[in-house]
Amino acid sequence: MYTVILYAHILSAALSIGPFFVLIPLVNRIRESDTKSLSGLVATFRSATRLVMHAGHVLVATGVLLVWLGPWPWYSPWILMTLAVMFSSVFFLARAFSPVLKKFAEPEADQSALAEKLKRSLWIYIMLLLLMLWFMVDKPTLWQ
Repeated sequence: MYTVILYAHILSAALSIGPFFVLIPLVNRIRESDTKSLSGLVATFRSATRLVMHAGHVLVATGVLLVWLGPWPWYSPWILMTLAVMFSSVFFLARAFSPVLKKFAEPEADQSALAEKLKRSLWIYIMLLLLMLWFMVDKPTLWQ
């Protein structure tokens, strides 16, 4: 059973990170798109973030099960650091994308500036996810 949960955890980690790399070129298209194709591009971006959100739910659930069934105590440095980064990224994700995506619908929206905000938020979030991935894969002992 542990192996099945581990596989689900790894798959959900890939689904939590992967779509963001696809969104980088999409942001460039958003920046340069006309108003006719903009709504479709924004909808695609919104769908990808929704996929990441649901994959994140699976990631957390399987992570809890892995810690519960596995050899690591909850106070392991890599688990505590993963949780700290995860909780901060949840708040970041809530404010980073949805408000910006809604602004694209406003007639006076600066499309280029909003696209730049999305791109910056994407890279910040990718870095947070990669940091969590490093904690989970390497399991560093940051303190005793």
